[in-house]
Amino acid sequence: MSTSEIVGWAVAALLVFWAVGAYNRLVRLRGTIVRLFVPVDEQFRQRHALLLALLDTLAPLLTNAGPRLDGLRAACGQVEAACANARVRPGTVGAITSLRLANEILAEARARLPVQSAPGSELANLNAQLQATDATLAFARRQFDEAVTEYNRAIRQFPTVLLVGLFGFRSAATL
Repeated sequence: MSTSEIVGWAVAALLVFWAVGAYNRLVRLRGTIVRLFVPVDEQFRQRHALLLALLDTLAPLLTNAGPRLDGLRAACGQVEAACANARVRPGTVGAITSLRLANEILAEARARLPVQSAPGSELANLNAQLQATDATLAFARRQFDEAVTEYNRAIRQFPTVLLVGLFGFRSAATL
């Protein structure tokens, strides 16, 4: 074997090792996105249950706010459907975008229904639990978004970008 053949084999081996390492890094980052969506999904489910309990509590109290309650109930349903879609493929841009938009609609519907309650009442307890769940959800969303940002940064780096199209990696969306 000549020196040029040895150098050629060494360069080829180096490229193969680099490609395997880059591929494994992208798979690990994509797996992190999936893993960090689990707490987001759990918080969405917990908030959904609390909002349904809030609606059940408010319905007899706010008989004149029926359309607003129905709007909140419909927005809850949209978020639940979007979350179920995102649960299947948490890194997909379309699923995460629809979840983000449904969550914005829910936030608007919640804002249209300001309810003051006496301290110690069931309504006050539900509102406190909702605030705690919203804070936990915001934290989980930040972690998910950081993982998505790191993944998106990795798929745009040169020379890793050469492998992205070859192995079908796609950019992900933030919540």
